[in-house]
Amino acid sequence: MPKEDATELLSIDGHEVRVSNPGKLYFSKQTKLSKLDLVRYYLSIAPGALAGIRDRPIVLKRYVNGAEGEAFYQKRAPSQRPSWLRTITLAFPSGRTAEEIVVDDAAGLAWIVNLGCIELHPHPVRSADLDHPDELRVDLDPGPGVSWPDVRTVALEVKSLLDEMGLRGWPKTSGSRGMHINVRIHPRWTFDEVRRAALALSRAVERRAPSIATSKWWKEERHGVFLDYNQNAKDRTTCSAYSVRPVPDARVSAPLHWHEVPDCEPSDFTVLTIPKRFAEIGDPHAGIDEAAGSLEKLLELAAQDESAGLGDAPWPPHFRKTESEPRRVAPSRAKSVAKAPRTKMPLIVVANSPSKEAALAGLERWKRNHPEAAKLLAADDVLVDSMRGRSSSWTRIRINLRHVPEELRPLNETPDPDDDPTREWRKMHASKKGN
Repeated sequence: MPKEDATELLSIDGHEVRVSNPGKLYFSKQTKLSKLDLVRYYLSIAPGALAGIRDRPIVLKRYVNGAEGEAFYQKRAPSQRPSWLRTITLAFPSGRTAEEIVVDDAAGLAWIVNLGCIELHPHPVRSADLDHPDELRVDLDPGPGVSWPDVRTVALEVKSLLDEMGLRGWPKTSGSRGMHINVRIHPRWTFDEVRRAALALSRAVERRAPSIATSKWWKEERHGVFLDYNQNAKDRTTCSAYSVRPVPDARVSAPLHWHEVPDCEPSDFTVLTIPKRFAEIGDPHAGIDEAAGSLEKLLELAAQDESAGLGDAPWPPHFRKTESEPRRVAPSRAKSVAKAPRTKMPLIVVANSPSKEAALAGLERWKRNHPEAAKLLAADDVLVDSMRGRSSSWTRIRINLRHVPEELRPLNETPDPDDDPTREWRKMHASKKGN
């Protein structure tokens, strides 16, 4: 293995890419992988990885201290970059703009991995048309205690519905606990229309599999597998095909054939196994760009929902509120406007940390400190939220005490740990509004 402080110079398709600190361990626990190992992994499956990011602006999610360290999001392209790496200016719902990297070849892929980009986060648009997505993204996010077989079952329900809508879905493991299904579409519809179609799809799947699928935005109302329609809102990104995830065994978001879905296991797809699979069977998503379809039937389904009284669903917090959107506040915090008092969920926050591992350790400490309450919790009473700000992410853990009698409910104490990276920004923002 190269020394950590050395430099490795790679010649890739006529471009030179310098890998700094090539021996630096990016995975140091269950799997031992250096930065150079990650670069070589991506080069080994470059045609597949590039199919998901080529000609798209990409958000740089950088793990400069490896997979076990804190990540930060960098939308703006670094000022010092190769002359052969192009950029494009993207506008966001906030009104801000950013010049983002566009990766078109293996050299560009290696260059962003050298920056610490373990995962790849492309936008669902091409550089020639930044206002009309060419991809609808179905993100299956299982709640606490939800089994992997339930995720696979919901994925197959999504496939069945897409078939009826005249669309082709391309499944892949998320590399964590869920599954993604990408759908190529003609770039004719706006972000709002694509999200509206995704919401209709989520609600339809929920109706088909109500015991294991949900379209509910608020975690305290969910059960089973959440179909996250808001991943289709403008400025949202998800990890693309062949992305490495920051988990101990270096799992990969692995493209699948549909016949593999009923029996697949996420742990089978890692940095160590995917290159061999890619060499033997190629890319299961190789035909995705030739399979663009129409959203018309899904939008007809959305119109039917709206005629039946189903309005918009909640958006992420930094988006402007729509006319038909319900109140953007968690049910447990909503003030009742009805005459009868509304039952609120008894939620407490027990941990905030940029490190998910530290937050989960805080949860275990809370359980040890409150054993009587802890033993009464159901699996979905523990809400592990992955929080994302403009440039940072952190884990918040809340506990729903609905199954704990009032006399046994612990007080809402100061979280342990209590490291919310946005706190100072929110204090500063609040003081500015007050002036």
